[in-house]
Amino acid sequence: MAGRKLGFWRRLAVWLVLPAMTLWTKRTWTGMAHLPARGGFIVTPNHMSQFDPLLVAHFIYASGRWPRFLAKASIWRVPFVGFMLRKTQQIPVERGSVEAVKSLDSLIEALHQDGVVVIYPEGTTTREPDLWPMRGKTGAARLALVTGAPVVPMATWGAHQVHDVRTGKIALGRRVPVRVAVGPPVDLSRWQGSAPTRAILEQMTEAIQLATRDLLAELRGEQPPPLYEVARRGWQPAEDGMSKLGEGHDDTRDGGA
Repeated sequence: MAGRKLGFWRRLAVWLVLPAMTLWTKRTWTGMAHLPARGGFIVTPNHMSQFDPLLVAHFIYASGRWPRFLAKASIWRVPFVGFMLRKTQQIPVERGSVEAVKSLDSLIEALHQDGVVVIYPEGTTTREPDLWPMRGKTGAARLALVTGAPVVPMATWGAHQVHDVRTGKIALGRRVPVRVAVGPPVDLSRWQGSAPTRAILEQMTEAIQLATRDLLAELRGEQPPPLYEVARRGWQPAEDGMSKLGEGHDDTRDGGA
């Protein structure tokens, strides 16, 4: 993404955040080629820390795209932070209100403008004690069903070493190893053209979350636990194991961003 295309406020955000990310983290990035170079698409990361949105943003920015996060509207009321969120085209949502419909319209418009929309399906940081993904909400699935936009799964690991929501501790004075992995778009073709019923949206959401969980398992080098119990799934995921990440890279070999 050429700097002249960013505009003043997005360039300012990069100037504020990027140096700190470069100094604060030692990055290993995998699967960046799975992010489409053009056109709108949805990214669905896991959420374990208040720090991981910065990892996600850094990764997407390094790919040459600009991330547009869906986040709770209360953040927009924080002085300066809310101002910068508006200026950098982030998207607020008022939970449990008719304003959520307006947020959906904003997301659809962003995708039609070839935007990269980031939605955390869990809606909050995971409450699983071992930091595995929780059951997701259906917003990303609904948006994909309405627009036909690809859903690209993403997993991050290491943000909890910067900010651990379980203890509230923040790591200072050291460069923290962090990892980000992206897989190919989730195959949602079996639901194309379906009505957005609760059952259909839950099945799509499970497919999205399973893809993210398996990416995270590879990052962690661990066997993933069951995502959650679904009494009547209505479909069966592939039985051929976890998604393959392909070749990884880290910022010590190719510079990162």
